[in-house]
Amino acid sequence: MNRFTLLVMLLVLSCLMPSQVQAADTRPNILFCIADDWGWPHASAYGDPVVKTPVFDRVATEGVLFHHAYISSPSCTPSRNAILTGQQFWRLGSGANLWSEWPGTEPTYPLLLEKAGYQVGHYRKSYGPGKLPANQPHPAGPNFKSLTAFLDKKPADAPFCFWFGASDPHRPYAEGSGKKSGMDLSKIKLFPFFPDHEIVRSDYADYYFEVQRFDTEVGEALAELEKRGLLENTIVVITGDHGMPFPRCKGNLYDSGARVPMAVQWPAKMKGNRVINDFMSTTDLGPTFLEAAGVKVPEAMTGRSLLPLLASDKQDHIDPARDHIYYGKERHVAAQEGDDYGGTPMRAIRTRDFLYIRNFTPDRWPAGTPNHEKAHIKGVWLGDCDNGPTKSYIVDHQNQDDLHRLSYALCFGKRPLEELYDLKNDPDQLRNVANDPAHAQVKEKLWKQLKDYLTETKDPRVIGGYEAWETQKYHGSGPRFGNK
Repeated sequence: MNRFTLLVMLLVLSCLMPSQVQAADTRPNILFCIADDWGWPHASAYGDPVVKTPVFDRVATEGVLFHHAYISSPSCTPSRNAILTGQQFWRLGSGANLWSEWPGTEPTYPLLLEKAGYQVGHYRKSYGPGKLPANQPHPAGPNFKSLTAFLDKKPADAPFCFWFGASDPHRPYAEGSGKKSGMDLSKIKLFPFFPDHEIVRSDYADYYFEVQRFDTEVGEALAELEKRGLLENTIVVITGDHGMPFPRCKGNLYDSGARVPMAVQWPAKMKGNRVINDFMSTTDLGPTFLEAAGVKVPEAMTGRSLLPLLASDKQDHIDPARDHIYYGKERHVAAQEGDDYGGTPMRAIRTRDFLYIRNFTPDRWPAGTPNHEKAHIKGVWLGDCDNGPTKSYIVDHQNQDDLHRLSYALCFGKRPLEELYDLKNDPDQLRNVANDPAHAQVKEKLWKQLKDYLTETKDPRVIGGYEAWETQKYHGSGPRFGNK
């Protein structure tokens, strides 16, 4: 090599090196871990005495634990659609119902990040269940067999956004698995609308068993990141898509159906061992990820970035506007009678002191018709509630005594136009005080606040145009919800 050639090479290298330093991408990675049917408060970080979630607890300790995290809708498809788009589910047209069609017109945070240079992908359940158009990219990015497979394919210098979607703790369960694993059934804290019986406790334990399996899987994913030196600059979120698959939980707007566990860590940027009591919605996650990556948040997104909360040293009243939350439901399963193909549309506003629910069709069965011979999908029995031992026990013993009759009514009975719960006196949301004159002003105020928000966010239930939801095709198979 002559001196001239060597000089040229040195000049080229001197030009390249600064640009390579400038091009180093320090934007955070994103690992979003979501369980299927995992509800609050079923994690040991929340004080549950039986279920063990050491990985979730670790993330909460090294990052933040949210005490008031809520979904947009307590049904898989609309909940996940809302997370992907950062919008309330009622803005997503055909995507507002379970087993529906992906609307395909709204931007999703994974694809926006992909356009900005992120490597994106998902594992197992992300969007759905539902029908995706053949000519559109998957809203969560390409599917991979594992996080390891995704990371092996990812360019070393590219930030990533990965959706880690488990199928746990969705039913069905291996009956008795929780008890066989060593869980003490006597220590389980049941929701008070359930009868206290060993069948119910064992069913709870089987659910806990799968929650723990999800927690273990997430731990393996974090270990993989740690091994590759990626964990420090990765935003990790662990949560569920709605409440547990039990009566008066999944598919309902009570805390047992709409409130979820949530822990977030970002070791490079966030202080750990913090609790946040401000309300947050899972629609806030998309805007949070985009802002952290330096990507403009679309105006269509109704969610708001959580970065100010995550960066704060406070745990309560961080954002005065986060003193309440909105959410709702359209059709879960087509489980009404005769020619009625609709669902049980409802909307809610939850504050620190009250829960107000508006039931737009009080003539319908919230858990599906108990008259399976009249069901729209033939043979479906209380089809808006997953089958399981707890469901069967409550139905079979509904006339045993007053407590069992009350449990059946709360879980499967029809509901009035308005529900109002005074949370200071009734934290379990069991006594509807909507008709109590002493609460008339509160009820009126909350309905106005809810209606104003629904109008502002263009909810067809308020501004008109909801009829399409009533007849939209249900792409699932009814019989899997099945007969008794």
